[in-house]
Amino acid sequence: MANLKEIRARISSISSTMQITSAMKMVSAAKLKKAQDAIVMLRPYSEKLQEIIVNVNSGSDPDNVSIFAQKRETKRVLFLLVTSNRGLAGAFNTNVVKELNHQLLSRANQEIEILTIGKKGYDAVRRIKTVFDNQSNIFDSLNFEVVSQIAENVMRDFCDGKFDEVHLIYNKFINAATQEVITEQVLPIQMPETAAAKVDSDYIFEPNRNEILDNLIPKSIKTQIYKGILDSVASEHGARMTAMHKATDNAQAIKNDLVIFYNKARQAAITNEILEIVSGAEALKGS
Repeated sequence: MANLKEIRARISSISSTMQITSAMKMVSAAKLKKAQDAIVMLRPYSEKLQEIIVNVNSGSDPDNVSIFAQKRETKRVLFLLVTSNRGLAGAFNTNVVKELNHQLLSRANQEIEILTIGKKGYDAVRRIKTVFDNQSNIFDSLNFEVVSQIAENVMRDFCDGKFDEVHLIYNKFINAATQEVITEQVLPIQMPETAAAKVDSDYIFEPNRNEILDNLIPKSIKTQIYKGILDSVASEHGARMTAMHKATDNAQAIKNDLVIFYNKARQAAITNEILEIVSGAEALKGS
């Protein structure tokens, strides 16, 4: 059984751990508010941009499809894997890597390349295959311009025929305690063909529909990737805040158990000392 000094050292160590996890929880809570505001403001813009593209495309010439919407036989696929640069966020990164492994198994007959955004994803992927590209440094100064450069490189590779499909895997932010792993198709873009999407024929487009689409579609793809990364950032802070909250609670429970055990051990030691003193006194009386 551990002596009293060892128990006191464990209690002190757990108290220090609680201070760290509590501080990390508060930092993540502060960062979560900013990240949540960013993704909440971007989502309506992204959805409206998609709606405009669908409406404009509904009356365009079906024989003149944008190169970004052209479907071809799927032989080579690129996955954009969005994780974080830091751990201690529960299953946040693990769930994304699991989804990637599922995609790899389901596409065993296709050639897969992976572009990682986040050091945790890069570390996990490089153990099983060669990483096509690593863009983990974008989190040092995350903004739309940096993400646009990555999106432009991906679009250029798609147009050059290096990839037949491009998919984005990330954690979609639901709330601070809930994140959902999503796999979205980025390229070729999917144009829903529905009667509800058709615009009134009285509209006159200037310039023509195809020129509008040529400008809107690249912007929509960049926005989609940027939205996925912002979703992942908000999810990361939510997952870390939740994980640190649970870690603090668990440490508190362990500390409480150790304090009770320490008090019992100390009381037993005191009782033994009293018994020894009384026994010694009685022995002296009888001598």
